[in-house]
Amino acid sequence: MRPEDLELLTTPGTVAVSGDLVLVSLATPDLETNTYRGGLHRVRPDGSTTPWTHGDRDQAQRISPDGAWVAFLRVSGKSKPQLYVMPTAGGEPRKLTDLPLGAGAPVWSPDSTRIAFVARVPEAGRYGTADDGPEAEAPRRITRLDYRVDDVGFLLDRRPRLHVVDLEGTVVELTDGSCDVSDPAWRSSSELIFSAPRDFGVSETLFSDLYTVPASGGTVSLLVRGLGETSMPFVADSFVYWVGTEFTGIDGVARNAGLWRAPLDGSGEPSRLTDVETVDIERLSGPPVVVGSDVLVAVRNRGAVELQRIPLSGGPGEVLAGSSAVVKAFAADGSTVVAVVSTPDCVGQVELVGTGVRTSFAGLPARRVVELNGSASDGYPVHGWLVLPDGDGPHPVVMAVHGGPFMYHSWGFFDEAQVYATAGYAVVLPNPRGSAGYGQAHGQAVVAKFGTVDVDDVLSLLDVALERPDCDADRVGVMGGSYGGFMTSWLSAHHGERFRAAWSERAVNAWDSFTGSSDIGYYFPDAYCGPDPEAQRAMSPLTYVEKINIPFAVVHSEQDWRCPLEQAQRMFVALRRRGVEAEMLIFPGEGHELTRSGQPRHRKQRFDAVLEWWGRYLKA
Repeated sequence: MRPEDLELLTTPGTVAVSGDLVLVSLATPDLETNTYRGGLHRVRPDGSTTPWTHGDRDQAQRISPDGAWVAFLRVSGKSKPQLYVMPTAGGEPRKLTDLPLGAGAPVWSPDSTRIAFVARVPEAGRYGTADDGPEAEAPRRITRLDYRVDDVGFLLDRRPRLHVVDLEGTVVELTDGSCDVSDPAWRSSSELIFSAPRDFGVSETLFSDLYTVPASGGTVSLLVRGLGETSMPFVADSFVYWVGTEFTGIDGVARNAGLWRAPLDGSGEPSRLTDVETVDIERLSGPPVVVGSDVLVAVRNRGAVELQRIPLSGGPGEVLAGSSAVVKAFAADGSTVVAVVSTPDCVGQVELVGTGVRTSFAGLPARRVVELNGSASDGYPVHGWLVLPDGDGPHPVVMAVHGGPFMYHSWGFFDEAQVYATAGYAVVLPNPRGSAGYGQAHGQAVVAKFGTVDVDDVLSLLDVALERPDCDADRVGVMGGSYGGFMTSWLSAHHGERFRAAWSERAVNAWDSFTGSSDIGYYFPDAYCGPDPEAQRAMSPLTYVEKINIPFAVVHSEQDWRCPLEQAQRMFVALRRRGVEAEMLIFPGEGHELTRSGQPRHRKQRFDAVLEWWGRYLKA
């Protein structure tokens, strides 16, 4: 895969099924228009596909319980997503909403007459609701710490509200915007359940609870007080279920998400149905789906994301799909289960689970992926992957550390590693302690220990790769973004002799300024490093900048609010003042998610810059 081949990656997104109707959303980067394009496609029982809608970008499709309608979000050009409906028998889509900041994913009522969704509602005069531009808006008065978030922006003047719309387009607001709301579900055709911050957000909190509200409007009531974070509720039998975590205080980091339930009448306490240590539900793959007396969820497991069937009464799950792969989305109707699955050599395919029928879309030849296993110096097992170029080598090596840290490299298709391998680099992808999918203790192992066991793990896996004759131990570079950028900076300072150059992207370099500038800074450094300023300083790569002597690329997005631009600026200035060969590359208009969902042109330009950098320092 070359940088310009981004346009050839058609990625399946959400999937829906009702009877023999299977609909999948597709998205393809378009470098000419600098947007993502794609409609809904129908997947037939034999695996063939036909276009079903023809919008610029249609997604988040949901089929009504009676099978008569499909609701979906449509994005036209760079406009905000709006809610549409279309008969499953065919016909023209009909627009239901015209909201200034767009609508969220649709959720059908049990009687198929209404749709619930969440949408941000702007204060009067802000975000395009007045003729003057943003520079003419009134100043914002900030009185809370949770006032903004990356890839969204300021929050307090456009809180998300719960809405219901009927098939004629009549929209009713059910919450007043006093706090965030999310994840609506129908308790019945007359009442909704949703998630909101503890005590309805009266003050900053990491805890969230489940609330109810009449579908026609009325009083909001507490349904379940969770033990941590609550999300993705659903109702089955006489219980409310949800995906959630458990913690105290600010210690919500690196916690496995499990399946929980409580009596629907509010008479009992929450109980966890899945094992806290070994089961970690991947919420990015979509909400749980009830199938008879079981529920389908996606579970993270050693780089795989498995589709598992778990009894509603609790207990171990049965893997239906995703072994040595990543389930990106799933849906079910009766015994028919459909999943979008990504593998090392395929960005995504639609799988009719249990039938052997798989549908792939336009893709590219992929370079070979090899699983790596080894041991750290303390005997702890290390795990990851090596993506190899064509030919016998020995190839120059790039080690890429993932972000998070409670995230993971996976068995799924990774466009970055494929681009680097196509250009001739062997790419090492480690999942050190701190990563997700290896047990909660594995994720918690780096709390108050950044730069210790995680460093041992990544270097140990690198050594496993460098023992191979097709990897050149004399030409090694290190790179990563977010936590991976932190690790790149740290490794360059403490183990710089092992690398010829570094590419540190959207990094955390100094916890002191991160605390005041990041959207999550008011709790994240204390949760991971502890509250002691000296301990945070000892875990800050910038503290050791005088030890960095290798060529160093500082890469950042101008509007990154997760790891703000000042983190890059401080590192760049410190390096240049010391005479280190350092460059800074800043992408305008982008946030923290540039590499995954940024503007297509910027993604290509970034790939070009990465390859130029490694060509400069590793190809010689």
